[in-house]
Amino acid sequence: MAQDIPRQRPPDMRIGFIGLGNMGGGMAANLVKAGHAVQAFDLSAEALARAREAGCTTHDAAADAVADADVVLTMLPNGAIVRAVYADAVLGKAPAGALLIDCSTIDVASARDVAGAATAQGYRFVDAPVSGGIAAANAGTLTFMVGGAADDFAAAQPVLAEMGKAVIHAGDAGAGQAAKICNNMLLGASMVATCETFAMAEKLGLDLQTFFDISSKASGQCWSMTSYCPVPGVGPVTPADNAYQGGFASALMLKDLRLAMQAAGDVGATVPMGEKAEALYAAFVESGKAGLDFSAIIETF
Repeated sequence: MAQDIPRQRPPDMRIGFIGLGNMGGGMAANLVKAGHAVQAFDLSAEALARAREAGCTTHDAAADAVADADVVLTMLPNGAIVRAVYADAVLGKAPAGALLIDCSTIDVASARDVAGAATAQGYRFVDAPVSGGIAAANAGTLTFMVGGAADDFAAAQPVLAEMGKAVIHAGDAGAGQAAKICNNMLLGASMVATCETFAMAEKLGLDLQTFFDISSKASGQCWSMTSYCPVPGVGPVTPADNAYQGGFASALMLKDLRLAMQAAGDVGATVPMGEKAEALYAAFVESGKAGLDFSAIIETF
């Protein structure tokens, strides 16, 4: 059963952090603010420079960043890279018994394979993908969905709590990735539905703020409307108010929807709404809109 354990302040630790992109950079900075010694690595010189400004110690090789770490945390682009980094730079390089936390969003099979390899070598491991986007990564208000053994989750929970508002145990290895994929499939489909509904409301002559005021308090309300409205000037401030810059890029939503379609195929799940959302985001990204926030798909309608 999923559980949310209350925040407990961990002792100061040495944390090897691999992957300092839009999400990882803010997460590493929050670990420094919490008093931990963060030993960071990224292929980008610019990302390493930002990490140093945030108080991290940076290294030229991933294996050096984890060499004496109590905890290794990774935030990487895809399953193939996660597999390679753990095989080449983490397993056998980090101290025996270190806690390994992968916060990347990847396929369930890769998460389970890396978990198996790590535990076979005596490491503790959890997969802990996040929800919340860049703003939450910077603010330390992410939600972590964690897969792994109960004891490993208990060890990881206080570390993750330094970067988030909620740390929830989803189940055994790979369950964190399964939860993230399901969540983002629902998010992608609900955003498409929200966008097409606002477009139809406008064509029917409704004032969009008035429609928001009605539907956000009626049975049609959903997070994509009330917290992340895709219409500029309506509802709370969102990327729509900044020409759809920032937020959660459409290319990343497409990545997550493709992971969901892969997972659905693996288990024989029927997901027609997910399939339609994936097709719409694929067309949107291929039209040159990959860098726009995923709510910009309202332009399709």
